[in-house]
This record gives sequence, C-alpha cells and structure tokens, in this order.
Amino acid sequence: MRFLIAVTACLALTACGGGGYRKADRDIGRTTVRVPATVTPGGTVRPLRLASGPISKACLNSDRKARSREKCGCIQAVANDSLGNNDQRLAATFYSDPHRAQVIRQSDNSNHERFWKTYKAYSESAAAICG
Repeated sequence: MRFLIAVTACLALTACGGGGYRKADRDIGRTTVRVPATVTPGGTVRPLRLASGPISKACLNSDRKARSREKCGCIQAVANDSLGNNDQRLAATFYSDPHRAQVIRQSDNSNHERFWKTYKAYSESAAAICG
C-alpha cells in the first residue's frame, strides 16, 4: 500500500512540470548542454538571454561589433551551466586580453589544461546556441 502511494505521489509530481522557464537541450558534438530557455508563442524554444555575470559584463564592455545585451546574456547563460565561478572569471579576462587565452592554452600547468578543455567545450556550446 505504501509503495502504491509513493508511486502515485511521484507520478503526480512529475506531471506538474515546471513554470517560468525550462531547460533547452542542445546537442553539441558528444555533449548535451542544458541552458535556461523560454518558449515563444509559436512553440519555439529559445535560450534565455538575460543572464548576467562576469562573462556578460566583459562581453558588454568589449569593443566587439557583435556585442549586445541579448548575445552577451546568452553567452553568460551557457557559462552558468558550463563553467564554475573561477573559470568564468578567468574566461572573462580574455575579452580585454585575448593573448592571455593563448598563453593559458599553451601552458603546461595541469590546472590550465583542465580549464582549457572545459573552456573549449563551453565556447563551442556558446557558439552553437547563441550564434
């Protein structure tokens, strides 16, 4: 009897769904990336592009022509799901000092190697999701 009640409760909870936003699954190579998303009136799932953080701030302060609140917010949303806080702060420095990315990529430091693998996957995901 307890088992039946537990199963019924689980089914009821899963049927509730979520509200406000949902996660959009994007297949990027061998990895599925989940980013916050909204659903348009036509039923299209679009990434939520209003995230803020160190990467979106650096992006908005950069001199890149393609920068916009929407694009920088989207890139930050992907970073929130892909990178830890320290990695986000490090990645944000690349906007003002692109050469630093090259130095870290070529570094023999094991922490830099780990970061670069994570950063590369993040940047591929951001490019695919945010355009």
